[in-house]
Amino acid sequence: MMLVIATMFWGSSYLFMKMGLQSVEPFNLIALRFIIAFIITGCLFYKRLVRTDRRTLLYGFILGVNLFFVFTTVTFGVRLTSTSNAGFLVSLTVIFVPILSSLLFHKKLTLQLGLGIGLALTGIGLLTLKTHFVIGTGDFYCILCALFNAIYFITANKLTRNSDSIALGVWQLGFTGVLSGLFSLFTETTRLPGNTESWTAVLGLSLLCTAVGYIMQTSAQKFTTSEHTGLIFTLEPVFSALFAFLFAGEKLSVKGYVGAVLVLLSVLIAVSKSGKLLFQLPFPFKRSSINRMKNSLEVKSPKGKQSISR
Repeated sequence: MMLVIATMFWGSSYLFMKMGLQSVEPFNLIALRFIIAFIITGCLFYKRLVRTDRRTLLYGFILGVNLFFVFTTVTFGVRLTSTSNAGFLVSLTVIFVPILSSLLFHKKLTLQLGLGIGLALTGIGLLTLKTHFVIGTGDFYCILCALFNAIYFITANKLTRNSDSIALGVWQLGFTGVLSGLFSLFTETTRLPGNTESWTAVLGLSLLCTAVGYIMQTSAQKFTTSEHTGLIFTLEPVFSALFAFLFAGEKLSVKGYVGAVLVLLSVLIAVSKSGKLLFQLPFPFKRSSINRMKNSLEVKSPKGKQSISR
């Protein structure tokens, strides 16, 4: 549930990025987003930061560099391509995670996970692709973002198990903000947002999408796999479409609603333990099930055990 909530916040980020890029440049926007998030989370969890060891600090730097590449590519991608193409291509993380896990750790792709990936891709395509698809510069940036995002999920899955995940989550925000700020100083005209709409976008990205979203993600990922994290991430375009409908007046077609349902179904299939949720429901009329129900209904009576049957 923490990962789903984090993904919901990330789904709102497309709307906020479009708003923010109207007044500030990409690296400037990323720097503001992560530095504000670092300051807020640092104040909340300062006791954990004071006790940070060198290993956690190193892990934070590694994840921070990774996040810098993730958000550099997605910010330039959103700027140079349509929102539909960006939503589809960034969600290709769901494909890259199991592929990289298989190559790096020799993990087998299960039938259940394969079915979830297939449904997720079909759903994302129906949800986001509205016209003919052509690879452009912005599309290429979004594909790179999906790749870096997959590397981030896999790396975070390994590093959060051996360190304080809260402190790690805070430090990664700080390192990402510093790197983005340095690039902004040398390549852009660094400035603060100039209007209310831009500040709303920056604060929305900082508080919800970054501070809350990534602290929840690093905390929750200690208890799940990178493959499941990648599949839950496919909910992002669903939430993105919802926020676009609520705040920008965009409406989904029938095809889009079908795609949203398929994405939700893919996540249910993928995160159900061993597929039991959907594929191994006990059939109530099997003899073994009847026997279990009869045993559970045995009660004590003055004359001994007595079975209640109907």
